[in-house]
Amino acid sequence: MRVLMFGWEFPPHIAGGLGTACYGLTRGLAKLGVKVIFVVPKAYGDEDQRFLQIRNASEVEAPYGTLETEEDLWKQLTFIRINSNMVPYLSPEEYANEWNEFRHEKRPGIPQDIWKQRYNFSGKYGANLMEEVARYAMVAAQVAKEMEGQFDVIHAHDWLTYYAGIAAKRVSGKPLVVHMHATEFDRSGENINTVVYNIERTGMAAADRVMAVSNLTRNIVIEKYGIAPDKVVTVHNGVRFKAHEGPEEERGVDDKIVTFLGRITYQKGPDYFVEAAAKVLKRLPNVRFVMAGSGDMLNHVVRRVAKLGISDRFHFTGFLKGDEVRRMFELSDVYIMPSVSEPFGISPLEAMKSNVPVIISKQSGVAEVLTHAVKVDYWDVDAMADAIYSLVTYPALHNMFITKGQEEVTTLKWDNAARHVLDVYKAVTE
Repeated sequence: MRVLMFGWEFPPHIAGGLGTACYGLTRGLAKLGVKVIFVVPKAYGDEDQRFLQIRNASEVEAPYGTLETEEDLWKQLTFIRINSNMVPYLSPEEYANEWNEFRHEKRPGIPQDIWKQRYNFSGKYGANLMEEVARYAMVAAQVAKEMEGQFDVIHAHDWLTYYAGIAAKRVSGKPLVVHMHATEFDRSGENINTVVYNIERTGMAAADRVMAVSNLTRNIVIEKYGIAPDKVVTVHNGVRFKAHEGPEEERGVDDKIVTFLGRITYQKGPDYFVEAAAKVLKRLPNVRFVMAGSGDMLNHVVRRVAKLGISDRFHFTGFLKGDEVRRMFELSDVYIMPSVSEPFGISPLEAMKSNVPVIISKQSGVAEVLTHAVKVDYWDVDAMADAIYSLVTYPALHNMFITKGQEEVTTLKWDNAARHVLDVYKAVTE
């Protein structure tokens, strides 16, 4: 099986879980003998290509006119300048701009420079994102044309690449599988960005199969986007995370450490974490709370921590990645993911691999596959506080979740997810 895959990021250059998921999945597919050509807007040359081929879209010559239906495709795109958390993953640099309000900035006509022979993608989630999404679709058409007969199926990850997948399908006639890692309803609640929503819906309507990372996401796809149930399949994510095997990190404090690690944005529920922390600290003074990440709600959270009078017990680390994440888990006694809407959530699995008990919201996809995690409603800060209190107070309970969690998480491998994905490929190609 040969796959032409479109993504937006790939390790080590990532801004969130999307790149991590692409890495784990493609490794798993390679073990099954699947050949993957992974197209990314901007490749840096240090990506791990032992098990796949990286194609750099910034090096592809795709002049205007390479796709017969480019005008039709273009009409479906609306240029906007992004001043919100509408995209799936933002880097700390983008967050620093404090994009707190959403506003459209429509541009008349087609900017001529986007049709240059080569387009230098930023590969990020900046203000020109929609221009890059449009140009990426044109590059995808050119790549599909150049690789005629060299792939059997097209796989597009998240809305950023859906038009690329459609363009490649139109040129090649090959079946298209789209992967829904996070919906616009996850990112924005009911106050959705209609432009992104329409791209998501168009991509899923054009696809031969839609893969959702959880049953939670599958239900949203069916109910909110009107996609036929028999077209949508659930493929749960896995985890590939090696805990540190050397000397333990020096803590420097005797206090218990409770960690939130993720984007500090509406979807992740950081404000509920703060409220629960305040309740815990009324009962236990020897607990420290760490918020690791960046996001558009950071300033709001900092102000709330100050107002609650718990600043001396609260620490903000900023955005962490790679070994920094591993070290943070090593220092933690409890990990909590209070997401309002989480399509899946890989970080709790990484925490469990690091021998850290986890508390997760019932509104997360990972709750479907985990038994040995404390599950609470994201809005129930009293239950959240009780769970934290219990895990840091009672060693037997803490150790039980570590032991059982380790046993459970070792079965949640990307190899299993890859087998399900391969079944989907076979179903659409036979």
